[in-house]
Amino acid sequence: MIRKRSVRRRLAPDAPEPEPSIEAQLASDTRLIPDERLRLIFVCCHPAVAPEARAALTLRLVCGLSVAEIARAFLVSEPAMFQRLTRAKRKIAQAGVSFEVPGPQAWPERIDAVLSTLEIAYARAHEDAAGLGAHAGYAREMLGLTAVLADLLPDEPEALAFAALVRFAEARRPARVDTGGAMVPLDQQDPELWNRALIAEGDALLRRAAKLNRPGPRQLRSALHAAWFRRRSLTEPPPWSAILALYDMLLTWREDPFVRLNRAVALAEIAGPATALAELETLDAARLADFQPFHAVRASLLARLGRRDEALLAYDRALALGPAEAERRWLICRRMELRESHHSADLPGECRGPDGKL
Repeated sequence: MIRKRSVRRRLAPDAPEPEPSIEAQLASDTRLIPDERLRLIFVCCHPAVAPEARAALTLRLVCGLSVAEIARAFLVSEPAMFQRLTRAKRKIAQAGVSFEVPGPQAWPERIDAVLSTLEIAYARAHEDAAGLGAHAGYAREMLGLTAVLADLLPDEPEALAFAALVRFAEARRPARVDTGGAMVPLDQQDPELWNRALIAEGDALLRRAAKLNRPGPRQLRSALHAAWFRRRSLTEPPPWSAILALYDMLLTWREDPFVRLNRAVALAEIAGPATALAELETLDAARLADFQPFHAVRASLLARLGRRDEALLAYDRALALGPAEAERRWLICRRMELRESHHSADLPGECRGPDGKL
């Protein structure tokens, strides 16, 4: 009997965990921010870290971007970005900052850094039109992350607008690459291939943001995407006037070389390539030296102005910066078209449409 009681005591199952209290459930990390990666991003965007380093540090630690990729995103040199990250880590260590998932009361002071981090991570995925690069998964993940963020912050218009922007951008993915694997510029994409279900989701989110009556730069960026969706077929003209007006409004919020570069593309269609090139040449060329789209836009404008040799050099520079495969194919085709336009029969098939034309 003694042995039986001893065995029963030894083999008896552990008592079940007590039911968590309401307070414990509300304080649970998974209830505060249900997505694990989003929790980490909120944790890393700590106010003790310098504002200019929060997004960079989070991109390195949570999203796994290389120092070189982060440096390109911020238009600074790689050594400068490395020093910025090192200083941020040192400050965290010296200050003994306690990193924990913040409660809702702390979200407002972190949301801008969180959104900036997500924007850059998504941009790295979106710049690869074919979705074959190392960060292609971010594009798919971002649909879920921004949905969680919109639920967490239903009264934050910039969070809603960014969720809309991601849906608008992903809606165009089926039309971004041609049958030869080359990138298709936005104004040449077939609107009939766009995902109308994602467009409807984006529209609903952008309308919710607008109703809050607190405008911001991400709402304007989202509106830029939305303007394209008025097109229903390639026979309709691109909305260049609306695009240029929105870029002008965006510049009142933030003087940004990325905005200036994109505005130059629209300006070329409204005022001509000479005006757009003059605008482009006011930008800091040294700062944009390693930014591939700068050289691609400049090459296109030079080509349209008949400055063939300068355009070829600009295309060479863009290709030397190692763009993703779809973008590389598009740049090669544009370069070959410029170099051999009087021998168009020698152009490879991937630079031709189904009718045999360039």
